[in-house]
Amino acid sequence: MAKKAKKAPAKKAGAKKVAKKAAPKKKVAKKAAPKKAAPKKAAKKAAPKKAAKPKVKRKPNAAFMKAMTPSAALAAVVGNKAMPRTEVVKNLWAYIKKHKLQDAKNRRMINADENLKKVFGGKGQVSMFDMTKLVSKHLS
Repeated sequence: MAKKAKKAPAKKAGAKKVAKKAAPKKKVAKKAAPKKAAPKKAAKKAAPKKAAKPKVKRKPNAAFMKAMTPSAALAAVVGNKAMPRTEVVKNLWAYIKKHKLQDAKNRRMINADENLKKVFGGKGQVSMFDMTKLVSKHLS
């Protein structure tokens, strides 16, 4: 005798389908499989390296090294002999630091004394970036 197959129950009209929640699957740590060695590619020939350029010491710009004569107002601060622009700025900073003319709160600002007011065009305070622009007017 043959067994009879069970029939699925008939669905009722308008019945909602309820899904069963599947139990969460546990994560199992897999062991890392040993990596297989990649097949070796044909070795490419390395391009020949260019020779490094020898380092050359920079030459100073001739315009900066040209001796310039300071005006009478600037000579009172840096001296009256002719000197390059770089030396003028260096001596000007030495004067500023010696007389403590740099602003305490904003170090970029220079507080002018009587000698520097003549150089700065009557301004009482000048930024260090504007200072070199104003000083260049007193060099010839």
